[in-house]
Parts: sequence; C-alpha cells; structure tokens
Amino acid sequence: MSQAKYWIEAIRLRTLPLALASIGLGSFLAAFEGKFRWPVLILSGLTTVFLQILSNLANDYGDSKHGADHKDREGPTRAVQSGKIGPESMKKAINIFIGLSLFSGLFLLFISISGLSLSFILMLILGMLAIGAALNYTMGKNPYGYAGFGDLFVILFFGFVGVVGTYFCHTGTINIPVFLPALSCGLLSTAVLNVNNIRDIHSDRKAGKMSIPVRIGKKNAIIYHWILIIIAILATTLFVLNNYQSKAQFLFLITAPLLIYNGIKVSTIQESKNLDPLLKQMAISTLLFIITFGIGNLI
Repeated sequence: MSQAKYWIEAIRLRTLPLALASIGLGSFLAAFEGKFRWPVLILSGLTTVFLQILSNLANDYGDSKHGADHKDREGPTRAVQSGKIGPESMKKAINIFIGLSLFSGLFLLFISISGLSLSFILMLILGMLAIGAALNYTMGKNPYGYAGFGDLFVILFFGFVGVVGTYFCHTGTINIPVFLPALSCGLLSTAVLNVNNIRDIHSDRKAGKMSIPVRIGKKNAIIYHWILIIIAILATTLFVLNNYQSKAQFLFLITAPLLIYNGIKVSTIQESKNLDPLLKQMAISTLLFIITFGIGNLI
C-alpha cells in the first residue's frame, strides 16, 4: 500500500460526514428563518472538516503514545501504532491541520461578523477551544478522553458549538429554541462515540482509558446508549411542537426506527468486533435524522 493510502486511512474519511452534521443542522435552522448564507455554509463546513481531520490524526498519535492502540484492540489498526506513519510525520501533519483550521475559522469569522466586536472575540475563543479539544482528546499529559470526558466534549462541540455557532454565523443572533435540535445532534454524535467505546471497552480498560463504558460497565453503557437516543428524539420533537407550522416538520421521525434498531443491536450483540458496523449505521442514521429534519422544516 502506498504512503498516500496510509494517510487516507489515518484521516478516516468515514468520520467526516458526521462532523458536517452540526454544520448542516445549523444551516437548516438559519434557512428556516430565511437567513441562510452560502459562504457561511462552505467555510463552516471546511473548518469543521479540518478540525475533524486534526482530531483523527491527534487521536491516532495520542492513542499510540498512551497505549490504547495495541495488539488486543478490537477496532481498526491505527497508522502510528502499526508503524505505517512515523510519529514525527504525524506531528507535522497535526501542525498543518492546526494552521488550516485556524485560517479557515478566521476567514469564516471575518465574513460573518462585522468588525472586531465582542461577538468576534467570543467566537474566536470558541474556535481556539475547538482546536484544543481536537488535540487533547488523547494527546498531552492529561488527555480528557482518558478521564472519561469525551462524551461531554462531543455534546458540547458536535452539538451546541457546532450547531448554534453555525446558526449564529448565518443569522448574527442566538435563538434559545435552537439549543433543542443542537442537543439532539450532540447526543446522537455521542451515541456514535458510545458504540465505539463499548466495542473497545476491554482494550481501553487495559490501557487505563476510562471511557464511560469502562467506568460504568457494559450493561449500564447500553442503558446510557438508549438514554442518548430517546432524549435526542424528544428534544427535536419539543422544538417542532414549539415552532409548529405543518405536519411535514415531523418528517425526521421516520428515522426513529433506524435509531431504535441501533439501540437493539448494541443491546444484543455480544462480540465486541461485531459492533463495528453499528458505528457506520449510527452515523448514517444521525445524518438522515438531520437531513429529514431540515427538509421537513423547509417544505
């Protein structure tokens, strides 16, 4: 396999559509109010892709250093751990994507917010925190992913920051009800992470990576998975009820069976390696949830 293919594997292209979900949702919500802007969508999407790639590369590097990527791991082999990409080369790539994320994010702010205002400064701080979160999930001396805070950060950045931040860049305002579908996006993204962490529960425990499933056990992690799914559905339902205009707004509920199917399979599959396809299924279900929500609010 060529070196380019190793880098494509390390970038983990399959994670990028889910990363864009929050951007799509924030843009749908802005369009619902007639304030959608194409440049904001494009630059928000580009910034998010850079951040997700940064996170994936940093995760690959960090897990290899902290021992979570080892021969007993159930998931796919990572680039640094397998020796396909050297640690120094990975660090250089991480620095490149820090720069790309920062440049793209600044460009987004300049076209979204007029002047060096308080809003500009606050959004810049959020952007820097997003870069920090991408890096410190598994890198550094005290990575928060190893302390079990990964779920909280996913809800925060894939939900509230991603959705509400994109909405703000489109509209220049913060609308409190928007936090409900933002919560749904964050919870469903966390459900994807939870499937991953249930799959890796044994290898993570050996490496001292105290994810939620490692802390509470597989049985309780499955209950937690159901809670994430149910609250996500209820939060968006509440948003629609509070902003009701037509029955089409409930279109997103056609994806509920897909989410419930994921919960059933996670609850019944015993072999950890057999959970891997459910990561993709949950990610696709989340995207469909957001797309149908957006379409239902626009037609």
